[in-house]
Amino acid sequence: MSGQKKKKKHTILIIFAIVLTVPAITALILMTHTQIIVGTIQKLAAGTVNTINSYEPLGDPMEGIKDNSQYIITEIKYSDNYPNSFLDITYPNEDREMPRPTLIYFHGGGFFGGSKSVGDPLAGSDATALLDDICAEGFNLVNIDYVLVPEYHFPAPLIQADEAFRFLMDHAEEYHLDMERVVIMGSSAGAIMTSQLGSMITNPDYAEALGVSPVLKPEQVKAVVLDDAPLVYDKFSLGTKVLVGNYVKGSVFLSREEKQKYNNILWVDENYPEAFLLGSEYYIDMREMDAALTGANVNHALVDPLVERNLQMQHCFVASERVDEVAKDAFDRMMVFIKQLTK
Repeated sequence: MSGQKKKKKHTILIIFAIVLTVPAITALILMTHTQIIVGTIQKLAAGTVNTINSYEPLGDPMEGIKDNSQYIITEIKYSDNYPNSFLDITYPNEDREMPRPTLIYFHGGGFFGGSKSVGDPLAGSDATALLDDICAEGFNLVNIDYVLVPEYHFPAPLIQADEAFRFLMDHAEEYHLDMERVVIMGSSAGAIMTSQLGSMITNPDYAEALGVSPVLKPEQVKAVVLDDAPLVYDKFSLGTKVLVGNYVKGSVFLSREEKQKYNNILWVDENYPEAFLLGSEYYIDMREMDAALTGANVNHALVDPLVERNLQMQHCFVASERVDEVAKDAFDRMMVFIKQLTK
C-alpha cells in the first residue's frame, strides 16, 4: 500500500473514531454535569413558572376572600435563612377561628421550578384547583415554597421545611392553626419531600443522617399523602435520573450511600405516619413503599389505577379530579382516609 493510501486510511479511521467518541464524551459530560440540561429547561420555562431563588415574594402579599369564598393570606415569610421562604394559608371560609385540622402541602417541579402559586410545570393537571377542593373539605391549608437548584441541593428543602414547621408551631395561635392534627402532602418532587419528612419526623436515625432535629413530633402528624413520588433511584428512567441526580449532587452517578439517604423507603419503620399513596407514572416506587409499610405494620392505602383498572394515568393524576372520574375516585378515597385520621 502506498504512503498516500495509508495516510488516507489513517485519516478515515481518525474521523470514524471522532464520530464515535464525540457523542460519548458529550453524553458523559451531560450526565456528570446535569445542570447543563436542567439549566436549559429552567431558561425555557422562565417567565411561565418560577425557576429562581429569591428572598422577595413572587407576588404581592394579599389577604381576603377569594372568588370561591375561601379566605387566603399569601406570602407569609417563615424564615430568613433561605430564599423562597414564603407560605400561603387558605381557610374554607371567613371563619378562621373554627377548629380544623391542618394540611401542609409541597408542590412539585423537579426541584428546578414550580411554586405554591402555580403548581408543578411537569404535571398536566390543575394542582391549585385540587388544593381548593381539599380546603373545601374542611382543612386549613398551608402551601409552602422551598429552594430550587442550582444553588441548593438535597437535603436543603427538608431543612427548610422544618423551619416552616417551626414557624407554624410558633404562630399557630395567630393563624388559628391546629398543629396537633397535621397532614403533610406533596406531589411529585413535593411527594419526595413528604415521604422523606415522614421518616425524618419518626426515625431519629434518618433525621441524624440528614442533620435535622425535627420540630414536629410523630404524634402531631396524623397522616402523609404521597402523590406519585419517585424514590427508587436505580429504577428511574434516564430523564428522572437527570432531575433527581441533579437535585442530589449534579450528576446521574449517585453513590450507594447517596441513594440510601435519598430513598427513605429504606428507613421506614413501625413509627412511620399512616399514609395514603397515589401511584401513576411512579407506580413502581409507590408499590415499593406500599410493601415497606406493610412490612412495618403501618396503616396505609394505595391507589394504583394500573392494577385496579388497567389504566396508566398521567403523572399526579389526582389533580384532575374535577374532570376525570378515575381521579375523582382517588380524591374521594384520599379524603375519607385523612378525615378519619384527623377527627
